[in-house]
Amino acid sequence: MDIELEDQPFDLDFHPAAPIVAVALITGRLQLFRYVDISSEPERLWTVTAHTESCRAARFINAGSSVLTASPDCSILATNVETGQPVARLDNAHGSAINRLINLTETTIASGDEDGTIKVWDTRQNSCCNKFKAHEDYISDMEFVPDTMQLLGTSGDGTLSVCNLRKSKVHARSEFSEDELLSVALMKNGKKVVCGSQEGVLLLYSWGYFKDCSDRFVGHPHSVDALLKLDEDTVLTGSSDGIIRVVSILPNKMIGVIGEHSSYPIERLGSKRKKRAEKGQTSSQKQASDFFADI
Repeated sequence: MDIELEDQPFDLDFHPAAPIVAVALITGRLQLFRYVDISSEPERLWTVTAHTESCRAARFINAGSSVLTASPDCSILATNVETGQPVARLDNAHGSAINRLINLTETTIASGDEDGTIKVWDTRQNSCCNKFKAHEDYISDMEFVPDTMQLLGTSGDGTLSVCNLRKSKVHARSEFSEDELLSVALMKNGKKVVCGSQEGVLLLYSWGYFKDCSDRFVGHPHSVDALLKLDEDTVLTGSSDGIIRVVSILPNKMIGVIGEHSSYPIERLGSKRKKRAEKGQTSSQKQASDFFADI
């Protein structure tokens, strides 16, 4: 299934329950599409101008009733999914351009900006409840660890950070990796943190030992801009060469290519996973088929 967009996309997110995907565009516009399956034509539900500058991030919140967007204009906007009308706007949510949004709990989200600051927001109160000066350069990606209430962050300063949400402090930060870190995923049942880099190397950190990486996997010819865990041993990588690859982690090996976007970079990956496996399928088999159907 292909969705034709009016301009370059920066981010996407799948609705937690309905067959709907939100796409953030470079023009500052937000588009919502409904899809049925890979063989049918997607339906555009609405398009709104969310920001005066580019729309860099999009995430569904409040059980999918609203979608949040963030922008270099430093604002965060909540838009009603049913109507496309604005619900709330936080102007000057950050002191610099906002790059990333991720969901934490049912009522909290995190945002990261160009100056290396991460903020945590309560979506019920539309207020900031935590702030971390985690990095010296832009926040490129974040990953939430619900079991320990910690937040992983990667940055253009070449470091990985671990923020403790309960204690409101930066728990750990890696040494400089000599390369920009662009993406992050938690693998191996929480034992390994995988980071994608500007040079195309995957850096593996052992949980609890964040100062330096424990392994390096060289194999991507260009930068790894996006990571998406398929299961505990397998990750999907999106690269600036426009190719989406399947990669095994420990043992580290390239499994194959599942998609490409010509010469355009893959900057974000998203998936829609069904909760129940069909009869005759293992959970890992079902998980893979769900992703491939929705990519």
